[in-house]
Amino acid sequence: MDKNVNPRTRALVMTALLAALGCAATLAVRVPSPTGGYLNLGDTVVLLGAFLLGGAYGAAAGALGPALADLIGGYAVYVPATFVIKALMALTASAVYRALGRRAAASIAAGVLAGLWMTLGYWLYDGLLARSLGGALAGVPSNLVQAAASAAAAAALAAALRRVRAVRELFPKL
Repeated sequence: MDKNVNPRTRALVMTALLAALGCAATLAVRVPSPTGGYLNLGDTVVLLGAFLLGGAYGAAAGALGPALADLIGGYAVYVPATFVIKALMALTASAVYRALGRRAAASIAAGVLAGLWMTLGYWLYDGLLARSLGGALAGVPSNLVQAAASAAAAAALAAALRRVRAVRELFPKL
């Protein structure tokens, strides 16, 4: 790790990198859900960004990448909701991860709680769009599947990355 690089500059660059990765992961594999949306890998990157970068920078990366993917992917109506929901998802994951001690169990718990927030957020937004919270319940199961898969994948990736000294030096919050 270059000691001459300003830590804030490094954090901004890593935030941009994880935002781009989040956008790419969201767009790369899109499995259509029965409710008109799609399952994707983006939430794995949102969670990983929260673990690697911490609260504010993780939230920025987690909000920007998937929101941009919604815009590019033809879901512009979801951009504002995705921005807020994913930012709060990353903030939740980061806070729980740090509170529980940055271990494997902490990353799983953080992913699960953040995934529940994501599911609740999209249920409320879909309810607003449809003018029916009952009708919006149709999207809950696919969001729960995505949340569970993302929590498991992010926990596994974080555990693997924690073993790499260069990663620990680059991302001291991991």
